[in-house]
Amino acid sequence: MASSWTGTLEKIAECTWRIPETFMPGMRVPGIIYASDELIGQVRADQAPQQLVNVAHLPGLAGPVVAMPDIHWGYGFPIGGVAAMDQDNGVISPGGVGYDINCGVRLVRTNLEKKELLPRIRSLTEALFRDIPCGVGEKGRITLTRKQLFRVLREGSGWAVAEGYGRDDDLLHTEEGGCMEGADPALLTDRALLRGLPQLGTLGSGNHFLEIQAVSRVYDPDIAALWGLRENQIVVMIHSGSRGLGYQVCDDSLDTMVKAMDTYGISVPDRQLCCAPVRSLEGRAYFAAMAAAANYAWANRQIIMHWVRRSFERILGASPASLDMTLLYDVAHNIAKFERYTDAGRERELLVHRKGATRAFAPEHPALPARYRSTGQPVLIPGDMGTASYVLAGTEKAMTASWGSCCHGAGRVMSRKAAVRAGKNRDIAAELARKGVHVQSRGHRTLLEEAPEAYKNIHSVVDVVESAGLARKIIQMMPLGVVKG
Repeated sequence: MASSWTGTLEKIAECTWRIPETFMPGMRVPGIIYASDELIGQVRADQAPQQLVNVAHLPGLAGPVVAMPDIHWGYGFPIGGVAAMDQDNGVISPGGVGYDINCGVRLVRTNLEKKELLPRIRSLTEALFRDIPCGVGEKGRITLTRKQLFRVLREGSGWAVAEGYGRDDDLLHTEEGGCMEGADPALLTDRALLRGLPQLGTLGSGNHFLEIQAVSRVYDPDIAALWGLRENQIVVMIHSGSRGLGYQVCDDSLDTMVKAMDTYGISVPDRQLCCAPVRSLEGRAYFAAMAAAANYAWANRQIIMHWVRRSFERILGASPASLDMTLLYDVAHNIAKFERYTDAGRERELLVHRKGATRAFAPEHPALPARYRSTGQPVLIPGDMGTASYVLAGTEKAMTASWGSCCHGAGRVMSRKAAVRAGKNRDIAAELARKGVHVQSRGHRTLLEEAPEAYKNIHSVVDVVESAGLARKIIQMMPLGVVKG
């Protein structure tokens, strides 16, 4: 990772730091970083704050650019960065979405108790590892024609459910109903389509995972009960994205965006922030291609969830319905979306980039399904494979302070290469087994890359977003079985 950052950070409130817009010529808005006194040193450990400064140079920003406590170095935008653009004079940037378009998380409830599942955890984890393809470049179990792929890219999770991979109520509890409007598969290159054809229904590698978890703590019993959550309950978390197709959509867009900046006279301090006006031909084309990749990711997670249900059914000898395997929610991490916000009494629609950040809409937001209208949106925060994950609820403060956004995980403090070097001669699987976590992985290197020490303390990160008022804790979960690529 890049060297540490020594620029100006002003503490303006509890867990809230500001980089003033006077810090660097060309900044149009300040940068806001949410972090505790404990975490701010880790925030400074690489050049991610400078990346936030660079984002603050983009034209058409509707207000401050924001970074979550899991901020770390990324491509163009820092991971953990959020920026909202005015439609008329703002821009759209692939670096503000990232390569893994709509990398996201979904959480499946069950009626199982920890004590009754523990004797079967090994066999169940091994079944999930067999049933759900994972790993770099791994092909899926579904053979698609080009025509079928175009339907996936237009319809997202709806295509999967229509084909028998799930239920209609799954769509109700998926962000955007599992389908972004405006997707145009015809804008994807042949290379992107070829990469997408064999990978639907695959987990991938790196930080993607599938975990069997048990609810270890309930912070808000009333909301937990409304959401069907309780202590010692078994849940399943799925973390995956748009696979090679999404990567290729991002990669294919970069040359076009660099040329567009020359066409429209846009200057940025880092070419990784290449962009085009939101309403331009290039901007609209990228959005349509990105939306198609986002729909692929939602269909991907929907199909994986279907196979999770089937694995539970086979190993436990009970149907998904009898196990009450229902979707709590599905959230996207890397995406750009049009959303409505009120500023000084004026409502306007903005294009919000979230790069390694989770939507955290407040109670009564019209985009939320009826089940969550009174409580705020479920916010799913995965930890690393040896520590806790969390479910939080969105707040009104998030709508005014962070563009309806929250953190998306713990955030790396070590690069993958550094983690592999540091873990030389370690047996991560054995270490986790001693903690009661059964792990199945395609390779030893992935476990080294994703070792708990490679990440910030998830408890500290979640405490920050709660202290800052961006979300409130509902439950904590601990892993029992983990599948990695």
